[in-house]
This record gives sequence, structure tokens and C-alpha cells, in this order.
Amino acid sequence: MRESKRRGRRPAGADTKSALVAAAMEVFTEQGYEGATVRAIAKRAGVDPAMVNHWFGGKDGLFAKAVLQLPIDPEEIIAEVTGGDLDSVGERVVRRFLITWDSNGGGQFAALVRSVASHEMALTGLRELFITKIFKPVTEYAGGDGDPMFRANLVASQLIGLGVIRYVAEFDPMATADIETIVAAVAPTIQRYLTGKIT
Repeated sequence: MRESKRRGRRPAGADTKSALVAAAMEVFTEQGYEGATVRAIAKRAGVDPAMVNHWFGGKDGLFAKAVLQLPIDPEEIIAEVTGGDLDSVGERVVRRFLITWDSNGGGQFAALVRSVASHEMALTGLRELFITKIFKPVTEYAGGDGDPMFRANLVASQLIGLGVIRYVAEFDPMATADIETIVAAVAPTIQRYLTGKIT
């Protein structure tokens, strides 16, 4: 007779680290940085809470691994959105934003946004990623008059707001609309922010 598998906490083996990252992603998405606890994350992963310190040095390290290592390569995104007709750059920006975050159900975006108010690392990560690494270079490429940083902030305000509605608040029909429907609705505004008259 085969011995039944032991239930309960997972031993501190090779899969413990990945189990903690997956559980942390879920808990941070649901509760943000402040609301998430090491104990809750460890419980969901089925491991001893001490493993968080062992593998990540604490909650901050786990947050950085689970949330701040985003599925984005800024150089690749910039090359993609600047690699076509300037008159359709707004469409490419909105489409790439939605494809990127839809690919993981919006979980990492939601975790990042829910954590911004209570965690400086999340705020810095959000600003650095969207403004410095992506939107400012794209506005510089677009070549509109005035301050590229102001235009980059306008783009960020629209797309981060879109992300909050789609992935955090999950307002319908925006949460369930197909990508091309949203692109058609939002891209003209992004295009104006990038190339049009704004003052």
C-alpha cells in the first residue's frame, strides 16, 4: 500500500521560493503593500513565514521580486511604438499598454497601484517605469511643442487611469472590453498629448 502524500506546509525545498513569489503576487494584488502580511503570504504559499526572511530578506525584498520585476522591457516598447507612422503613435501606445498588462490579467499593475500610497518603492517604481523610461522618450520622439515631461505626464495620467479602471476597480464595460475597442476610444487623446496642441 502506497503511503499517502503528507499534507500541510511545504518543506523548504527548491519550489518554496517560487511558491512565495506566486502567493505574494496574489496577496499584494488583493491588498496592496500595506495590507499584505508576511504571515498571510506564507500561509497562502503553504510555507513557514521564516522562509520569507530566508529567501528575500523580508517583506520589501519579496515585494520587489513579486511586483517590481515587471513584464516590461522599456527599450523594446519604445522601439515598437516609435517604429511606425507618427500619426498613429497614439494607437500603438495604447495597444501596447493593454497587451502588456492583459497578458497577466492586470495583476502586477493592480498590485503596484494598490501599493503606491503606502510604499515609497512602489511609487518610485511606477514613476521610473512609466515617466522616465517609457513616456518621456516617446514624447521626445513625437516632437510636440513644449515640455516633453509635461506631455509624458499627460500620457501617464490617461493610461494609469485606464489601468486603474480596467485592472483595479474593474468597472464594466472597460474591464471586459476588447483591446481594439479601447484603442479606438483612447488613442486620439494620447495622440493629442504626444503630437497635438495642448495649451
